[in-house]
Amino acid sequence: MESIPSASYSLTLRVEFPHRAGSLGRILTAVGEADGLIGAVDIVRMQQERTVRDITVNARDSEHGQRIIEVVGNLPDVKVVNVSDRTFLMHLGGKVEVRSKSQIRTRDDLSMVYTPGVARVCRAIHQDPERAFNLTIKRNTVAVVSDGTAVLGLGDIGPRAAMPVMEGKAALFKQFAGVDAFPICLDTKDTEEIITTVRHLAPAFGGINLEDISAPRCFEIEERLKQELDIPVFHDDQHGTAVVTLAALINALKIVGKRMEDLRIVVNGVGAAGVACAKIMMSAGATNIVGCDSRGIVHAGREGLNPAKEWFAEHTNPDGRTGDLSDAVVGADLFLGLSAPDVLTVEHLDTMNEDPIIFAMANPDPEIRPEVALGHARIIATGRSDYPNQINNVLCFPGIFRGALDVRAREIDEAMKLAAAEAIAGVIPDEDLSEDYIIPSVFDERVAPAVAEAVSEKARETGMARRIQERAETGLSSIAF
Repeated sequence: MESIPSASYSLTLRVEFPHRAGSLGRILTAVGEADGLIGAVDIVRMQQERTVRDITVNARDSEHGQRIIEVVGNLPDVKVVNVSDRTFLMHLGGKVEVRSKSQIRTRDDLSMVYTPGVARVCRAIHQDPERAFNLTIKRNTVAVVSDGTAVLGLGDIGPRAAMPVMEGKAALFKQFAGVDAFPICLDTKDTEEIITTVRHLAPAFGGINLEDISAPRCFEIEERLKQELDIPVFHDDQHGTAVVTLAALINALKIVGKRMEDLRIVVNGVGAAGVACAKIMMSAGATNIVGCDSRGIVHAGREGLNPAKEWFAEHTNPDGRTGDLSDAVVGADLFLGLSAPDVLTVEHLDTMNEDPIIFAMANPDPEIRPEVALGHARIIATGRSDYPNQINNVLCFPGIFRGALDVRAREIDEAMKLAAAEAIAGVIPDEDLSEDYIIPSVFDERVAPAVAEAVSEKARETGMARRIQERAETGLSSIAF
């Protein structure tokens, strides 16, 4: 089944055609017959004989976009003057920049921002390193770190090609939570080199967001950095996915009238995200989880398991089930897919428990398309923005870091993650919940503040917070003139 046109394959065609009735209509008809989705149509130039217009069109993929261009260009007396790929235009020159907070217009400004006045601030931090949180960008800055080995659905594309993703992440941090984030892509796959590099970079940052690092290396990198650093280290592919998934599940259970501890859950894809999702669901009360990978059900005693999957095998599958995905889903209440397109079928759904919940989160193509699962599943969610119930990490990481930074948390622990999930779920009042509205929109302005407040409050309760209340930093009480 073909996917629907998307803004991610959005083109603007600058088209010149005769200035007479019906000409534009024929062009738009041709685009529609080629299955293009027309957006804006803007006048560029109108002359007595010819007209130039910009026509924005969404396509399914690059090949489809090229076909639309050819169809328009082949129309009689029509010329495609130029084609702009709107996605590439969004990335020209990168998506983030550094701006100064201080205006430097006079000698006095210069002497305070830089030399000689800055020396007094440096000495103050040297005497009390904690003051770096107030007197430098550390208080509000997160490093987005990747080695480019597990990027989106692209895999190992390297640090240079991974930069657009990390820049996007930094832009989302700023947009949704006011956090200054900086993309850092490392030209090494060596676990020890990555750990050492991040440890050396850490003094400049208030938190570390690990991103798109392949499993099982990502587990060791995160654990080691959490042990060695005194600032939060958060692997978003694991924990961000887990938090938002749990939030969606909390609300889905309210609709189907089931309890977490009674669920039979199938996790298809036992990688970094799959393991993290299982852990957080278990923390929330789930007791019966079965995982599947490309070799079938993960169970104790199965050969060839990496350390993460060994942990999974030891802590899940209480009935010792074996077989493949078809065996795993029989009688299941929740299918959680973090794997590959089209691995789940209608026949699978029909063997599940009453009112099955389907979270098909493979990107860009889910394990089963919602239109296929419709009528066979009670609730369907994906990772895509063009379907209802998008399970998207942007609902989690901006707010969770905002809350952690606000209280100078030492780390982001399980209690803080659970609090974040409850906060996301709680944004939607129970009376507003429905099968196609179990999770807030990524543009819901209530989400990040709710998550930040819940996370900071939980950090205070558990002792993870180093700052209990805001204190104005003037320097007057501790720096002698």
